[in-house]
Amino acid sequence: MNKEELIKRTQAFAITIIKLVEKLPDTKTSRVLSNQLLRSATSVGANYRSACKGKSSADFINKIIIVEEEADESQYWLELIEQSGLMSPESIKVVKQEAKELTAIFTAIGKTAKENHKLNKIRN
Repeated sequence: MNKEELIKRTQAFAITIIKLVEKLPDTKTSRVLSNQLLRSATSVGANYRSACKGKSSADFINKIIIVEEEADESQYWLELIEQSGLMSPESIKVVKQEAKELTAIFTAIGKTAKENHKLNKIRN
C-alpha cells in the first residue's frame, strides 16, 4: 500500500467513525465516548499526513508513533462502546477490524522506519 492509498484509507476510516458516532444514542456516556473516539480516529489520518511531510527521519518516526497510538486508542473506544452495550458487536465489527489493521500497519511502518534510521546512523 502506497502513501496515497494509506491517506485515503485513513480518511475513509475517519468518515466511517463520524457516521458511526452519529448513530449512538444521545446520552452522557455516549457523548463522552463518541468525543474520544472522534478525536482519536480523525487524528489517525491527520497525523499520518503530517508524518508524510516530516522534516527528518526522526520527525517521521515520532509522528508515526503518534499515528499508531491514535489507531490503537480508537480500538479501545470502539471496544468500550461495544462492551457497554451502546452498539452491537456485529454493527461495529468491520470498523473494529479496520482500527486493528491500521494499528498493525502503523506499528510495522514505525518499526521499519526505526530500523532504517539506525542503519543510516551506523553507515554515516
